[in-house]
Amino acid sequence: MTLTAALGAKPGTRPPAASRLLRRAEPYLYAAPALILIAAVMLVPLCIGVSYAFRDIRILNPFSGGFVGFKHFVALWSDRNFWTALENTVWWTASSVALQFVLGLTLALLLNRPFPGRGIAQALCFVPWAVPTFLGGLDWAWLFNPVVGPLPHWLAALGILESPVNILADPQLALIGPIVANVWWGIPFFAITMIAALQSIPRDIYEAASIDGAGPVRQFLSITLPFLAPTMAITILLRTVWVANFADLIVVMTGGGPADRTQIVASYIFTTAFRKLDFGYASTISLVLLALLLVYSLLLVSLRQMLLNKD
Repeated sequence: MTLTAALGAKPGTRPPAASRLLRRAEPYLYAAPALILIAAVMLVPLCIGVSYAFRDIRILNPFSGGFVGFKHFVALWSDRNFWTALENTVWWTASSVALQFVLGLTLALLLNRPFPGRGIAQALCFVPWAVPTFLGGLDWAWLFNPVVGPLPHWLAALGILESPVNILADPQLALIGPIVANVWWGIPFFAITMIAALQSIPRDIYEAASIDGAGPVRQFLSITLPFLAPTMAITILLRTVWVANFADLIVVMTGGGPADRTQIVASYIFTTAFRKLDFGYASTISLVLLALLLVYSLLLVSLRQMLLNKD
């Protein structure tokens, strides 16, 4: 029973003003519990975090908590550690997402073909996605350790390294370790989404293209890529935002070292908030990262919309 019916409005007659107002508000009243829950879980903490960016919130300082305006933003502009972390974030995000996408798409194309044991192969390829990131970071840290891990010895045997050294302790190479671990952990995400998109493409189109003489490369460029384009856009957008905010592997494998050479913005926020206990400055960094990711998301969505309108 609707609200207007509950008010006793007769069929065929114009309901009173109060009844018309309730009728317009009826959908919002039904959605009110979910909206209140979203506001309590997401919007309230977000507003509190934004307010922290303009206040001096230091846990170990009992006299902190006052309003400081844009003081944190001014300090952030001259913070060399932040700019280093931002540069590392660009390399970390771009290389991780690019490698995950290319390898995930390649894996999806291979698994989309029928062959004996395909179900088992798909299950095994998706195992990394099920491994907790903390455990995965520990595993890769051990693999890169020359005392207990084989990777440095293998790389030295192949001539890539001069000697079996710990890559994670080298300031010039340390970021490679978390990137490799992140690529290994994130490939299944692209593989799963790409396989789902590939299976939605009608097979009749490929059969018609084969009859017209189109080879595998031509079919991929003219059929597969256009059909996968919407899925690619949304998965790259989501994965870029996730990777930019993903500090678990950095914290577990290197802790941001050595000498902050593997520090990204997300791990710098963690270090500032939970090691230095400066929640005001950490909130400022978080707000800047949020703004950068929003700008990136708007640009990508706008570009996608322009391409759709062009077509």
